[in-house]
Amino acid sequence: MSASAYTSTADITHFIHGKPQAASSGRSQAVYNPATGAVARQLQLASAEDVNAAVASAQAAFPAWADAPPLRRARVMQNFLVLLNQHKDELAAMITAEHGKVFSDAQGEVARGIDVVEFACGVPQLLKGDYTEQVSTGIDNWTMRQPLGVVAGITPFNFPFMVPMWMAPVAIATGNAFILKPSERDPSPSVFIGELFKRAGLPDGIFNVVQGDKLAVDTLLNHPDVKAISFVGSTPIAQYIYETGARNGKRVQALGGAKNHMVVMPDADIDQAVDALIGAAYGSAGERCMAISVAVLVGDVADKIIPKLAERAKQLKIKNGMESDAEMGPIVTREARDRIENYIGIGVEEGAKLVVDGRGHKVAGHEAGFFTGGTLFDHVTPQMRIYKEEIFGPVLACVRAHDFAEAVKLVNDHEYGNGVACYTSDGNVAREFARRIQVGMVGINVPIPVPMAWHGFGGWKRSLFGDMHAYGEEGVRFYTKQKSVMQRWPASVAKGAEFAMPTSK
Repeated sequence: MSASAYTSTADITHFIHGKPQAASSGRSQAVYNPATGAVARQLQLASAEDVNAAVASAQAAFPAWADAPPLRRARVMQNFLVLLNQHKDELAAMITAEHGKVFSDAQGEVARGIDVVEFACGVPQLLKGDYTEQVSTGIDNWTMRQPLGVVAGITPFNFPFMVPMWMAPVAIATGNAFILKPSERDPSPSVFIGELFKRAGLPDGIFNVVQGDKLAVDTLLNHPDVKAISFVGSTPIAQYIYETGARNGKRVQALGGAKNHMVVMPDADIDQAVDALIGAAYGSAGERCMAISVAVLVGDVADKIIPKLAERAKQLKIKNGMESDAEMGPIVTREARDRIENYIGIGVEEGAKLVVDGRGHKVAGHEAGFFTGGTLFDHVTPQMRIYKEEIFGPVLACVRAHDFAEAVKLVNDHEYGNGVACYTSDGNVAREFARRIQVGMVGINVPIPVPMAWHGFGGWKRSLFGDMHAYGEEGVRFYTKQKSVMQRWPASVAKGAEFAMPTSK
């Protein structure tokens, strides 16, 4: 089956036990092409029975998969990797068609997702335990990591391929059965992922997709056979997922929202800082959890950088994402665009200086598309809603700070702690910034410091609920449980009962 089967006008369905499966609920909702504003397809929404069927399929397939040697699981992952590389541009086109991000950005998303699959191919090494001979006379001790069972991932619209790849490859390679509940806004890549897993030799039931809304989420959260939940999305939903899942005895990893700052020091290369801010604030129309939405301009930097930012923001090439020279595409939905433009109005009412107004932007030939332009505010203060709240759109708020200490305090005082960057030419400033800042992912002259596949992704404060980051070695730990084994044989066992606490002898 080719990717074209998932970019047609046919309804988007579930993928359960190795094949597409229609929903039983009778409910559906529209999936839009955000560049045209037209309905592209209908998405069938899951009933509780559909979710239960996916869990039952996963539960039945899990024991044999968990018992398979890690090397065998790695070989399936290697086959999957080959298929992804063969179909990477088809996946990118799906993403652009339903999300709206420019094609080159979608290609980058696919590449970063593939990185995690490559990492998961090394699972035989990643699952190695520790061994200590003779921890006590005649006793050896070792550890092993074993899978949890059926696990689920609930993923956001902004990365419909990359974020599922943060979860599924690691979960599956470590021996679990995985259920994906993708975003309703751009669900097509999820079913194609299922088809590629099947072609790679993955047993039916080990990767399932249930399309749906809150009903599907709540069914997964309350299902007794789902042992762990991974989530990426907004903070209110992340907190709900974490609290509900934990209350039901599940292991939960819930990555929430962000308000990422970029501190520009007086000694920074101004042109580099401008390039970084333009790309990080307006790339993917600001719909990234690692987008820079606040520029903290230290000392006299503001007077140098604001005019250049304004000029570049006005010149953004905002087009259908499939056009080769497009720099920014549409917003994912009409409602999201309207919410972003409403925030711009709030910023004006709060007294921020609107330097560039992106509201009402129209693209010739795509007048019904969900477009807005790049927006730039100056003289934003920490008391304003446009500073405190996540806008998740192409809106850059500039805050002025007198010195380094004030800039650091500003970042550390914010409730979110996902990502941050500092642009400077001073090594001591860079070192002190990295040490003092209370944020999970830090870039020094790097605007979007998303860690590579073997390091792990996650923020601090209200940007992460749970204590383990996504993918990397922390992902392996999240999807497995450690077992410690102590062993001795009869010849070394002393006669008689021992009532004291065992110690090394």
